[in-house]
Amino acid sequence: MTTHTQKQINKEKLLNQGVMLLMQQGYHGTGLKEILDAVQIPKGSFYNYFGSKENFGAEVIQHYIEPFIEQLNSHLQNPYTDALTALRRYFNESILELENTDFKSGCLLGNLMGELGSSNELCRLALQDTLNRYRNLLATGLAKAQQEGSVRDDKTAIELADLLLNTWQGALLRMKIDKSAAPLRQCCQDLLNDFFKA
Repeated sequence: MTTHTQKQINKEKLLNQGVMLLMQQGYHGTGLKEILDAVQIPKGSFYNYFGSKENFGAEVIQHYIEPFIEQLNSHLQNPYTDALTALRRYFNESILELENTDFKSGCLLGNLMGELGSSNELCRLALQDTLNRYRNLLATGLAKAQQEGSVRDDKTAIELADLLLNTWQGALLRMKIDKSAAPLRQCCQDLLNDFFKA
């Protein structure tokens, strides 16, 4: 195994551990020693990979969204499904995954927006960039649905995607308090099955 490959594996381990611990304990509640001990990587290596905890937090944010981008993109690229159905299926899958975790996880982005949104500029910019990437992919799906005639076109796809993202994030917070998927299902019902329809 090459050093380069081992370095990539170690960095991936640190990022995965970071996602898990930041989800459970938040940014300020998670210490570097805890992360390093969990993956058995020396402190010096951490600084070679990330330089600082702030840089690490920013990379964790970007790392966290990748599976969601891939999952959503996979649904939107399905040649046998129209775009609105693809979006519904993606959100239904997300709801089932959250139910399987007993509503404990929520969304790391939403958690960190509340914790770091105005106090950590590097992480704020990473959150903004990551949310914009996700929003833009939602907008791509909604634009396709508009072209297919299933979604209203009196608002831009970006406006609809912003509304969907903002409502979904609020529903995720409410889900954690209620310990119920009801807010998430209501979000999808009210937007994807009602307000957005042509």
